[in-house]
Amino acid sequence: MSSPDFKQVIDAFARDRRVTVGGGKGFGSGGLKVDGKLFALMSSRGQFVAKMPKQRVSELVAQGKGEPFDPGHGRLMREWIALRDGEGDWLSLAREARRFVGGGS
Repeated sequence: MSSPDFKQVIDAFARDRRVTVGGGKGFGSGGLKVDGKLFALMSSRGQFVAKMPKQRVSELVAQGKGEPFDPGHGRLMREWIALRDGEGDWLSLAREARRFVGGGS
């Protein structure tokens, strides 16, 4: 699946009891959470954003598959990768982020 919209990503986690959508206010309020911890979201600038280990973010950036996420205050978040619509496989990256944040199960 290549570049699904975020609703398709959300739908892919519908059967995962540990995953919830939204809740709260501010950063990640409409994002996907595993056990209450944010792992994927859509930014206010329309970027798909996922949490990954710093090394993995660096690999993806080096491959031209995204950029470190800047939430808008000029400080890059090194464990978050940001992709524009049409970039990368959002679902695959969301699954990888879910494993990273949720401990693999």
